[in-house]
Amino acid sequence: QVQLVESGGGLVQAGGSLRLSCAASGRTFSTYTMGWFRQAPGKEREFVASISWSGSTYYKDSVKGRFTISRDNAKNTVYLQMNSLKPEDTAVYYCNTNLPDARYWGQGTQVTVSS
Repeated sequence: QVQLVESGGGLVQAGGSLRLSCAASGRTFSTYTMGWFRQAPGKEREFVASISWSGSTYYKDSVKGRFTISRDNAKNTVYLQMNSLKPEDTAVYYCNTNLPDARYWGQGTQVTVSS
């Protein structure tokens, strides 16, 4: 069974940092562009960042300079380092292939940023 399991969320004050992890099992995603997405209460899920198999990255404008996506193909894991967090970053964060596959949505990890 293929699974993507997100972890690392939590409650943090504005200006703080968190590092999210997305561990894949059941298959390798090393040749896929992977993405992080988030869904805030009452809003649709949105793209946050992506990383290609070769390490090329792309970010939503509002997180550029604050978030860094990375991957460890040997561990089949993708990371999202989030610095200078803002209350508007509060959301459930998910990982998936960059063109999301409905089969791979997991439970996500909650990030709450207090002001």
